[in-house]
Amino acid sequence: MKDHLHGLISDAITQLRNEAVLPEEAEINVQIERTRDALHGDFATNAAMMMAKHARRKPRDLAEMIIERLPASDSVSKVEIAGPGFINFYMTDDVLQSVVKRIAEAGAAYGRSSIGAGKLVQVEFVSANPTGPLHVGHGRGAAYGATVADLLAAVGFRVHREYYVNDAGRQMDILAVSIWLRYLQACGEEIVFPVNGYQGDYVLEIAAQLKEAEGEQFKCAAIEVMSDHPQDEQEDGSGDKERYIDSVIVRAKQLLGAADYRTVFDHGLNLILDDIRDDLKEFGVVYEDWYSERSLTEGSGNKVQQVLDRLEANGYIYLKEGAKWFKSSEFGDEKDRVVVRDNGQTTYFASDIAYHMEKLERGYERVIDVWGADHHGYIPRVKAALQALGDDASKLDVLLVQFAILYRGGNKVPMSTRSGSFVTLRELRNEVGNDAARFFYVMRKSEQHLDFDLDLAKSKSNENPIYYIQYAHARVCSVMRQLTEKGFAYDKKSAFNSLALLNEVHEQELLIALAKFPEVVESAALNHEPHQVAHYLRETANKFHTYYNAHQFIVDDEMQRNVRLALILAVKQVLSNGLNLLGVSAPESM
Repeated sequence: MKDHLHGLISDAITQLRNEAVLPEEAEINVQIERTRDALHGDFATNAAMMMAKHARRKPRDLAEMIIERLPASDSVSKVEIAGPGFINFYMTDDVLQSVVKRIAEAGAAYGRSSIGAGKLVQVEFVSANPTGPLHVGHGRGAAYGATVADLLAAVGFRVHREYYVNDAGRQMDILAVSIWLRYLQACGEEIVFPVNGYQGDYVLEIAAQLKEAEGEQFKCAAIEVMSDHPQDEQEDGSGDKERYIDSVIVRAKQLLGAADYRTVFDHGLNLILDDIRDDLKEFGVVYEDWYSERSLTEGSGNKVQQVLDRLEANGYIYLKEGAKWFKSSEFGDEKDRVVVRDNGQTTYFASDIAYHMEKLERGYERVIDVWGADHHGYIPRVKAALQALGDDASKLDVLLVQFAILYRGGNKVPMSTRSGSFVTLRELRNEVGNDAARFFYVMRKSEQHLDFDLDLAKSKSNENPIYYIQYAHARVCSVMRQLTEKGFAYDKKSAFNSLALLNEVHEQELLIALAKFPEVVESAALNHEPHQVAHYLRETANKFHTYYNAHQFIVDDEMQRNVRLALILAVKQVLSNGLNLLGVSAPESM
């Protein structure tokens, strides 16, 4: 209906332009919103207030002129002016009631649209370093990113989902060395494990698998491995854990040689990456591409070197203390950034610049990154680099996701990633189920902290929002089963001819809610806010349960029975469509 009203107002504005009331060059953005109070109609626009300055008239006077020039419409019963110049539209009853038929005809497509016009959008999300299992923090990014991508696809964008695999760099070297040291321990060597190594039990498991697969061919004496390093961090705070682990990495590469080191490195990478793929797939998160960071420097074209050469040619690289720095401060970043260290190694940032340059080269009209909120300071430097390269930095949107904090029995569940004491995404899914995890992750704005109540997520009560919504869907299915058991059949044709009977207060509220669904999907997609859909489903489920408790559906009056069944079947379809967009199932029984 918004589109219909927009057309009516546009026709009136065209007439006002023809009459020279409005200048031709005036840019006018007509906004139409649903009213909060039914006493003020169904929809309202502030068009008169937006145009008053251009027309050099008072808003209320201009509103009267607009109303006088509105084309006739069978869908509009009344138009009024309110307040300083709002125009309120009252729709006819049959317009509202016809939503039941529209939903039945559209089915799973109801709520979808083509406003994206087939524009190509890339959404990159999760992209966790493959240094260990996915934890609950990654889970929120996965649920949020997947839902944003699905919402964009639902409104007509062509979406490419991508996972950027950080399979190069220091953190991966630390993982490889951690695995190798645990492997040496499994071979009987006395190794003091580094403070800054990866501590989790999964490292022990990977090391054991390496020994089983390769025997002791990577074994070296502990004294060769652990001697002549800077001091590791001590309990009294002395020592340097960063210098120590870097020194151990250098020693590992020397002792193993390039080929064997790469074998150990790839053993850990591939096992963890396979685990991540499986975990996400089981969580309903699937990608079109898993993009390797290593591919930016390996193969025929070294993208990282290309990007550094371009930045240098554009005058944005300088030498300082043996390192190469990018002049990101010239583009609004708080300081300049190192792209090549004094040891000649490129930084993560250099790879990220190359990756984003390559994204735009692939022709995406928009590039969306979903990052943890702790990376907010990274946004200006990436955009600065794109500007320095001459690319369009406005094509990049970065969506931030806050960490999820777990609570069990009212107590916070402690977590530390490096120490290995964290709750994995798989453990969370096993405890509360995929549906609850997917829903709870997106029921708050992504930039808000999420307190994830494990006990609530598992409860079968009205306080559990996902249970409450799914129960509404299952209740409709139950009604239809009872219909058959009582010897009745649903007559759709009779229902559609009797929609005028849907005049009870609860029915009117449900009809309004059902009509809003496409608007909610569009808003949630364009604003990257899946929580809008989650809240909508909760509210619609509440309206249905209220209706269910107040009225009988399987009544003797055939027309009344069919039309009420048509309404609740429309509710079922919308709940199913909304849950599907959130990656959640719509069960037929509970």
